[in-house]
Amino acid sequence: MQTSPSVLILGGTTEAYDLAAALVAHGVSRVVTSFAGRTKSPRLPAGEWRSGGFGGAEGLGEYLRAERFDAVIDATHPFSAAMAFNAAEACAQENTALLRLEREAWRPGAGDRWTEVDTLKDAATILRREAKRVLMAVGRQELGPFVSLDDIWFLIRSVEAPEPMPAFKQYELLLSRGPFDVAGERALLRDKRIDMIVCKNSGGTATQAKLIAARELGIPVAMKRRPPRPDLPVAYTIAEAMAWLKLR
Repeated sequence: MQTSPSVLILGGTTEAYDLAAALVAHGVSRVVTSFAGRTKSPRLPAGEWRSGGFGGAEGLGEYLRAERFDAVIDATHPFSAAMAFNAAEACAQENTALLRLEREAWRPGAGDRWTEVDTLKDAATILRREAKRVLMAVGRQELGPFVSLDDIWFLIRSVEAPEPMPAFKQYELLLSRGPFDVAGERALLRDKRIDMIVCKNSGGTATQAKLIAARELGIPVAMKRRPPRPDLPVAYTIAEAMAWLKLR
């Protein structure tokens, strides 16, 4: 790879922002971060940026061909599986180097009461049997499987309000963005009398505090596993991604 490559970052995560800042500070010739466009007012990264989808693998391939990037780094959310496969297909077609910047998954430890599920419908089945007051931390777009649980009160936490708001019978909407701390999460779980948490295995530190607080308070967690991703080179740190780009 050339001394100062042009890099497309598939972003929206903390890791993507950190990578863009590192590449710009290093003097990389061109750094473009692409957002999916789901957040109305995203924090802007270092370097250039664009918002909105590409139109699948074919559209991304056309963009790569037109912009002539030397490398793509997929730093999307661990649950953005469709984008991951589109990137793999497009980069293979255009012979563009592709790296996955992966946030390490959370792993249960001593004292954790996790039930790992493959779908949120599975989580809803667990809630129907075992929960009365639930912290929902799955984002604003995947609440549908829980709407029919009329006997359960939900604390729905998301960065932005769902549009439209699903017709929950009992709920409170909490608009909030991490990072969260353990003391605050512990207080929230106690004050709202939460008896179960539903979340995805997003990994990282920004939202991990709820899991530590749940462990301390003995609260069970229904945790959605990560979806499969393409078999790609993976970096777990910014330094590893820089090394892959042969930047020193």
